[in-house]
Amino acid sequence: MSKTIVPHNYQSILNVYDTQTAIGFIKRCFEEAMTGSLKLKRVSAPLFVNQQSGLNDNLSGVERPVQFDVPSLDDNGEVVHSLAKWKRVALKQYDFHPGNGLYADMNAIRRDEVLDNLHSIYVDQWDWERVITKEQRTIPYLKQVVQGLVNAMAETASRLRTKYPSVDVTIDTTVSFITSQELADLFPDLDSKEREHAYVKEHPTTFILQIGDLLKNGEPHDNRAPDYDDWSLNGDLLFWHEPLACAMELSSMGIRVDDKALLEQLEKANAGDRMAFDFHQQVANNELPLTIGGGIGQSRMCMLLLGKAHIGEVQVSLWDQETIDACQDKIFLL
Repeated sequence: MSKTIVPHNYQSILNVYDTQTAIGFIKRCFEEAMTGSLKLKRVSAPLFVNQQSGLNDNLSGVERPVQFDVPSLDDNGEVVHSLAKWKRVALKQYDFHPGNGLYADMNAIRRDEVLDNLHSIYVDQWDWERVITKEQRTIPYLKQVVQGLVNAMAETASRLRTKYPSVDVTIDTTVSFITSQELADLFPDLDSKEREHAYVKEHPTTFILQIGDLLKNGEPHDNRAPDYDDWSLNGDLLFWHEPLACAMELSSMGIRVDDKALLEQLEKANAGDRMAFDFHQQVANNELPLTIGGGIGQSRMCMLLLGKAHIGEVQVSLWDQETIDACQDKIFLL
């Protein structure tokens, strides 16, 4: 069975040239709306980090980072998976204070990613992080930030429709919040992805709370690294993607671990060896600011707002022959 879906009667709303122009327009509009909502300043981002720094995102723990030797340093580097931990260190170094934060254009290579309509080995996202107070480490505050991001996306979609009237995608600003356990209780006979599909079909803008810890069935809703998000204060933002008739995750985000949550989650994940890294020592010793942050997929947002059926229509990457053959008639891969 093909892993590439070509919707029946699919035709791109915009041609290739207009698509490229619209991508730039979306990125400019959303950055303006996002930075205004969250009070963020743009900073330069690393493409790679020292292999021994402990700053790379371990994702679910099985993905292999792209590594390379640096002869002039007599050391190794690795291409980032995301900037989840690097941003928190940067906030301290750049002397940010509660109520303000940073964002960066992050480009990454995820060599072990499965290639399909929504996934590529090339990842581009807005990585953002904001300093918060101890009192803001709550679910209500997390929901408030999520709503601000959704509003920024809706504003971007509205401006896009004004510039390109043929593009009729709208963003529902009513966010349905549900915990991963509540979702499992609703659909006990479905796996996690099937639950997401079933729920988001009825609630087109959904935020699934508390991802990473074990559910009552002994399995997590999804794997999540134990050393940046607090599993009790995080979640995924999903939207209904009409061309593919599926749920699309656009952002993973959360309030970050404090000293207590870090140690508890490292123990649960059997990852206590990470305490050898300087980053983890700084968190454990309360030397880094308390923060909230996440990543927002740039290509996925463009795909969603432009009604595209394949992520390869909005980014340049590498594709296997099966994908190329499946897309050749109706989907133009960049």
